[in-house]
Amino acid sequence: MTSPEEQAALQLLERPRQSVDDVLRHFIDSLELPETLHHAIEYALLGGGKRLRPALAWYAGVAAGGSGAQTLVAGAAVELVHAFSLVHDDLPAMDDDDLRRGRPTLHVHAGEAMAILAGDAMLSLAFELIARSDLPAEQKLALINELTCSTRHMIVGQVHDTLGGFAPDLNDEARLRLIHQNKTGALLRASARMGAIAVGADAHTLDALTRFADCAGLMFQIVDDLLDVRGSCEHVGKRTGKDESAGKLTFPLVLGITASEKEIERLLEQAKQSVASLGERAEPLMVLVEYLARRTR
Repeated sequence: MTSPEEQAALQLLERPRQSVDDVLRHFIDSLELPETLHHAIEYALLGGGKRLRPALAWYAGVAAGGSGAQTLVAGAAVELVHAFSLVHDDLPAMDDDDLRRGRPTLHVHAGEAMAILAGDAMLSLAFELIARSDLPAEQKLALINELTCSTRHMIVGQVHDTLGGFAPDLNDEARLRLIHQNKTGALLRASARMGAIAVGADAHTLDALTRFADCAGLMFQIVDDLLDVRGSCEHVGKRTGKDESAGKLTFPLVLGITASEKEIERLLEQAKQSVASLGERAEPLMVLVEYLARRTR
């Protein structure tokens, strides 16, 4: 049964979802693409998901004193990069997953070659979406720079997670934090920062939202690791237990379950404190980060 707190968070996530999906669908439909590629992008991009990253951009914009609608281009661009990353992460050469959001992954649905090409297309389209928008040139440049840097960091995190290449003096916990501050945290950080940039946030507000997103991003990954241990495939919507099977570093493996739970609580409190100075405008972010700490899928 859904608690009142979870229901409130789900309503917050739902509020920008249709607007973001409309932007993405209109943009994809405006492009001249082979029908097979169009279908593959639609399948990966518009096939469900929480739209967490656009929602973070939306409510970061609100916390910065603007409107959620001002953040739609930023949020949609981040979602394109996120969709690209999921498609490529699921490939046989990477995590080799056959289930995503309760459906066959794109390479299972449309073939490995199309999955690679659709992922490549979505990555490039994220920047084209910003470039083709009617935002001021200076704002476009700032958003593109933010998304470029975060995408690079995300890929660095994926390299460490999949192939290693760590500095020799890092212990397992330091390696784990390095992976996920990049692989998971970079796009969540970009979402909040791009939402703030889209509404013209001042330096103090941008800094507060950056600290919030850094805490929320790492917390999100620890919860994800616990779900991989505890959750069922049917409930979570993707294959569970795969990280342990692959021999990957996870927070439950390195810290233990109890210490992982304590770290979630520490990061949750730190995230809330980061935006407390923004007052009532940051209340939606408080509700969302609480939901992310308690989520079960």
